Amino acid sequence: MALRMTIWRFSRGINNRFNPPWVHARPEPAEQQGSCGFSTLKASGRLLNMEQRWKEFFADPSQWWDNRFTKKSSKHPDFKHKSTLEALWVDGWLNPCWVNERMVSMALGHIQSGDGLKSRARDCFCNGDKVSRLCQEGRLKEALHMVELMVQETTTTPIGAYLYLLKGCSKKKALAEGKQVHALIAQSVLDSNIFLANTLVHMYSKCGSVLDAHKVFSNMPQRNVYSWTAIISAYANSGQGEEAINLFQQMQRTGLAPDKVVFVVVLKACASLAALEQGKQLHSDIIKRGFQSDVIVGNTLVDMYAKCGCTDDARELFNNMSERNVVSWSAMIAGYAQNGLGKEALALYEHMKQEGVQPDNVTFVCVLSACAHSRLVDEGRCVFDSMRKDHGVTPDVVSWSAMIAGYAQNGLGKEALALYEQMKQEGVQPNNVTFVVLLKACASLAALEQGKQLHSDIIKRGFQSDVIVESTLVDMYAKCGCTEDARELFNNMSERNVVSWNAMIAGYAQNGLGKEALALYEQMKQEGVQPNNVTFVVLLKACASLAALEQGKQLHSDIIKRGFQSDVIVGSTLVDMYAKCGCIEDARELFNYMSERNVVSWSAMIAGYAQNGLGKEALALYEQMKQEGVQPNNVTFTCVLSACAHSRLVDEGRYVFDSMCKDHDVTPTKEHYACMVDLLARAGCWVDAELFTNKMPISHSVPLLVNSGFLTGYGPTQITAHQSLAVKQETTVS
Repeated sequence: MALRMTIWRFSRGINNRFNPPWVHARPEPAEQQGSCGFSTLKASGRLLNMEQRWKEFFADPSQWWDNRFTKKSSKHPDFKHKSTLEALWVDGWLNPCWVNERMVSMALGHIQSGDGLKSRARDCFCNGDKVSRLCQEGRLKEALHMVELMVQETTTTPIGAYLYLLKGCSKKKALAEGKQVHALIAQSVLDSNIFLANTLVHMYSKCGSVLDAHKVFSNMPQRNVYSWTAIISAYANSGQGEEAINLFQQMQRTGLAPDKVVFVVVLKACASLAALEQGKQLHSDIIKRGFQSDVIVGNTLVDMYAKCGCTDDARELFNNMSERNVVSWSAMIAGYAQNGLGKEALALYEHMKQEGVQPDNVTFVCVLSACAHSRLVDEGRCVFDSMRKDHGVTPDVVSWSAMIAGYAQNGLGKEALALYEQMKQEGVQPNNVTFVVLLKACASLAALEQGKQLHSDIIKRGFQSDVIVESTLVDMYAKCGCTEDARELFNNMSERNVVSWNAMIAGYAQNGLGKEALALYEQMKQEGVQPNNVTFVVLLKACASLAALEQGKQLHSDIIKRGFQSDVIVGSTLVDMYAKCGCIEDARELFNYMSERNVVSWSAMIAGYAQNGLGKEALALYEQMKQEGVQPNNVTFTCVLSACAHSRLVDEGRYVFDSMCKDHDVTPTKEHYACMVDLLARAGCWVDAELFTNKMPISHSVPLLVNSGFLTGYGPTQITAHQSLAVKQETTVS
């Protein structure tokens, strides 16, 4: 016995949970306890600590992992805190006496004695295990039926079973079953249980029913930080960032201290809204509460600043992070990509590799996206090819789709389709995003046969009922000139949303069928589908092409009724529509009263003056644009040069053309050269036109310019002169 005591004392210690029962039954000899009773004080402290842990557990079990059904050894804890990693054992000898009673009342465990409660609790525990397994297997209806039987057959309320069911409903997005579970909870004594209420809010959020989530939240008699986190997440994840921020501010007014999780959720809401000021305030609060060194919070701050367009602030924050992981690097690379800074993204990617940080699939997708947005397709392909070769990372479907998108977005549709074939050969299964990108590539190429083959692949792989894929199919057929096929597909769609309607309306408008586009809009309204800003932009363009002023005015009225008048894109398209209908004064009045104007707005008004032969007014507006600090782009210069051509303002046109490269770093395109040839030809400067044409650094021909509409209004002699000039050019330039 003495030897056994000695071995035990030196190898385990008195408070070890795995000590044999005889250890705690036998007190330590008085002479070994010490005069200060140190061991007694230490044990007392541990008892208090354990009691505090159990109180934290029962306050919100969602913060603890439940390992009872999965642990492989009794040495492993039954519950483990998700953040602090503190451990709890159901049968721990330091547990307070009230733990077993609470476990039974919540149907989370068992007790040791008392009027048959032990057997009923054990049955409930076993049934809870069965419910858990059924939910994990997706058999929610069977699990729900078992819980209903448990409610009928035992006095013990099965809170654990409810939790398994609610989590199963969240995972499967099974709203109907979730509501049934809610009804069972409402009939029990647990309808005011804060933990169950939090889980209900989370379940409704995951199932897309924010209204139900808010009802549960509003009826909670008491709320903790997890309650607020659940409802704020519900609004943020449903795209209602403003309401998420408002709820966070309400939470602060209650005096509850937000934790790291809440800050991450609200920062993401700010990022989605580009709400920089609110994001900065959150940053200040994060510093005050000491969360700035948390890597997840830091990553989300980098993402927020980048999505608000503050890449310099994002980079400074990134550089000063005390800890960085692969997510940090990916967030900063993505920030550069989103802001069109492809070269900076690539440079940071190289820096990342030099620092020894191994990129993952997300990193590569961010880099490929950066290359696509910055027209760095060749660099993007090198990165894509290096994934497996240099980093041992097998490209997943997202990486393949990103590379395919890079080709498609840069006008390389054939390369996109070829890469898709390679993807299939390597056994990677495409997803809905892959098909959407490829269909857009076919649409840009008017590649009908390839589009039909993709349609066949879509049906084979079961994506034909995906509303986004179907809408893109409608768009592809329409852009390939097959409006009847597009309409048949549209009519047979199992589900249609505003994107589907916009695709079909745009299809009609793009094929010169403006009347059909307007008729479909009327049908859309009759079916109760709410138009969005894209709908109105497409319809206004149809009216402009038809010079259908009355229909355009009716659309203007609808735009005001639906609150889209302040949308800068809609406003710019309205200006264009009035100008193309000959109402230049109405166009200018609308332009003057726009609450926000961008380069598109200015270009639309300048184009309106050009189309109506008001070259001097166009030039005056161009000068005003520069004075207000708006940087002209390719389209702006096309509009200004066109205005000069229509008004035969040769000197002014030459000055504008020369200033493109010199003052604005804009490389002239074939449209700009065509405008200059048009200007010189209209003014009768044939020699200058020929000299200018001979200096053009791009392949060209005057018949092409005539067909594109830049050379119009000439008599037969003038056309003959241009054609003879074209013949000369085509024999020397190709």
